[in-house]
Amino acid sequence: MSGSSTSATPAQKVVDEIKAQGGKAVANYDSVENGDKIIKAAIDNFGRVDIVINNAGILRDTSFHKMTDEQWDIIFKVHVYGAYKVTKAAWPYFREQKYGRVINTSSAAGIYGNFGQVNYSAAKLALVAFSNSLALEGAKLNIHTNTIAPLAGSRMTETVMPPDLVKSLKPEYVAPLVGYLCHESCKENGGLFEVAAGWFAKLRWQRTQGTILPLNKPFGPEEVKAEWKKITDFTDAEIPDGGPAIFAKLMPNLETAKQAPEPEKKAAASSPASDFKATHLFKVLSDALPANPEVVTKMQAIIAFHVSKDSKKQTWTVDLKNGKGSIYEGAPKSNPDLQFTLSDSDLAKLIERKENAQNLFMTGKLKIKGPLPLAMKFDTVLKVLPTPKL
Repeated sequence: MSGSSTSATPAQKVVDEIKAQGGKAVANYDSVENGDKIIKAAIDNFGRVDIVINNAGILRDTSFHKMTDEQWDIIFKVHVYGAYKVTKAAWPYFREQKYGRVINTSSAAGIYGNFGQVNYSAAKLALVAFSNSLALEGAKLNIHTNTIAPLAGSRMTETVMPPDLVKSLKPEYVAPLVGYLCHESCKENGGLFEVAAGWFAKLRWQRTQGTILPLNKPFGPEEVKAEWKKITDFTDAEIPDGGPAIFAKLMPNLETAKQAPEPEKKAAASSPASDFKATHLFKVLSDALPANPEVVTKMQAIIAFHVSKDSKKQTWTVDLKNGKGSIYEGAPKSNPDLQFTLSDSDLAKLIERKENAQNLFMTGKLKIKGPLPLAMKFDTVLKVLPTPKL
C-alpha cells in the first residue's frame, strides 16, 4: 500500500476470484510507472484492450509544513504519472479500433481538499483535469473518459476510518457505476461522479453571474471590494459549458476599452515621431524563417498586422501558409486568415515575448479579426522563432 515494496498477493487474489466465477484473468506486477508493460500484458493475453481503470494509489499523509519533496513527488508519480503512462499505452489501440473507456479515480479529498493531504488532494484533482481533456480529445473516436470519486473500504481507507465503517463500505457498492460507465451503450463522457454505499451522484461546476467593471475607467482592489457581493452571489448561478464560452461575456466589455484614452498617443504628443519598431522586428523574424520551416507547418495561416504609431499606420503581412513562409510590408496578396490591429509598442512587446496575444486581447490593446483559437496558436508558434531585440 505504501508503494515501497512489491507484493503479488492483492492482484493474484483478484485473479483467483474472477477465475472462481468462471472468468478469465491475468495479473501484471509492474508498477503503473511502466504502463506500457501493463497494456502489453493485456494485448499478449487477450489480443486487445477496451477499458482502462486507473485505480492505483498510495498515501503519504502529513501536514503541509512537514511535507518533504519525496512525499510530494511519489504521490504524483503513482497517481498522475501512472495514470498517464497506462492510458498513453492504451490510447493507440483505442484510436485504431474507435472504441475505448477510461475511468480515472479521484477522491473527495481532490474535490474539496482535506487536512494533511495536500499532496494527495492535488494529485486527485489533477486526474479530474486529465479526464476532462481526454474526454474532449477522444469524443469523435468513441473514446469516453470519466472520473469517479469513490468512498469504499480498502487498505488505504482502513488507516483513516473505523474498522466497522471500512467493512460496511464495500467496493461492490462502487463497481456497478464503473461497469455502466465502461459499457458500450453508455454515452457519458467527461463526467465526475461521487459514489459510496449505493449512493450515486454527478458533480458539475457552477459560476455566479459576476459583475462587469467597464474598461474605459480605471479600477483596482477598491472597486472589486465594492462589487464583492455580486461577484460571490450564487443566487442565479449558471452552469459553464467550457472555457472558450467565457469570451461571450468578455467581448462586450472589451468594446468599452475603445472609449478609453490611449496613453501612447498622449505621450507621442510630447515627443517627435520616430520610425516604427515593427520594421526592425519583422525583418529579424523574416531572416529567421528559412531556418525554422516547422513554423509554417504548425501555423498554416496568413496574418495581417495593422500597426499604428502616433498618427501613422503600417500594414505588415506574415505569410505562414505558402512555401517556406514570408514576411513583407504591405497588405496580404490573398485573403488573410487573421488580422491583428495594435500599436507599434504593443507589437514590440508581443514579438519580444514581453507580452502574449491573449493578455493584449483581454485588455483591449489587441483587436483580432478571425478565429480566436488560431490567434492564440500564434503565441505558441512565435516561441519557436528567435526573440528579436530592439
